Amino acid sequence: MRLLVTGSKGQLVTALLERGAAAGVEIIPVGRPQLDLADPTTIAPAIAAAKPDAIISAAAYTAVDKAQSERELAFAVNAIGPGAVAGAAAQLNLPVIHISTDYVFNGAAPRPCRETDLTAPLGIYGASKLAGEHAVAAATPNHAILRTAWVYSPFGANFLKTMLRLAAERPEINVVADQLGNPTAALDLADAILRVAGNLVASPDEALRGIFHCAGTGDASWADFATEIMAISEGLGGPAATIHPIPTSAYPTPAPRPANSRLDCSKLRATHGVVMPPWQQSTQHTVERLLHA
Repeated sequence: MRLLVTGSKGQLVTALLERGAAAGVEIIPVGRPQLDLADPTTIAPAIAAAKPDAIISAAAYTAVDKAQSERELAFAVNAIGPGAVAGAAAQLNLPVIHISTDYVFNGAAPRPCRETDLTAPLGIYGASKLAGEHAVAAATPNHAILRTAWVYSPFGANFLKTMLRLAAERPEINVVADQLGNPTAALDLADAILRVAGNLVASPDEALRGIFHCAGTGDASWADFATEIMAISEGLGGPAATIHPIPTSAYPTPAPRPANSRLDCSKLRATHGVVMPPWQQSTQHTVERLLHA
């Protein structure tokens, strides 16, 4: 199987390259300038030239707070661009897997969010990603939209790596404790994407298409996640700091965050046979890899 991935850097592309190599799947990352989501004229030629079996729409504008003041750019990259990617996929009769986010929800639900729940993003980033979902769905029915959350990995910049860096610099760290979500390892997400891509390429079944939630198994607050990172690191002889839980009100940001980012992933399990590992297990593996690098 030959998969084109939009973007050439970042956690997910790096994870897909690693997992694809292990699974015998050819991953073709295509980023700027060859494929620039902010310049839709570059998209169809780049995709056609790669001759893939399926497309993974992974590149995105992910600066959540900066998006509040860069609305036009966020929508160009997260909505108009993915719509053009899906349009190119439709022209080539290829399935497209589009990566979306928990930020399409407002976080008010008392339980993990399901695919059928009402979307109501709180900020520009979430609104642009939701618009991207709509653009992809409008361009082709041959799509799977995977909403994920709280992604971390040994690569790039992410919460887990930030916690380890801060632990090496200071004895105590304040971390928000009233936002809940599913920590998701990018390597696990890559495995899930490869499984879904294989299913879409192998079968035209409409049930395999649509919106799915894809996040680590089990939930936590950011403070819970940080505490687990510290416990694992300390047990391995790495840096550790004391985590002090704080309310969101004590850590204001330009873009509001959903209080409940938990995603119900049962549809993905039932339809695609994907079961994500417990987040604690994947956190252990990631910390071990970083400390032993």
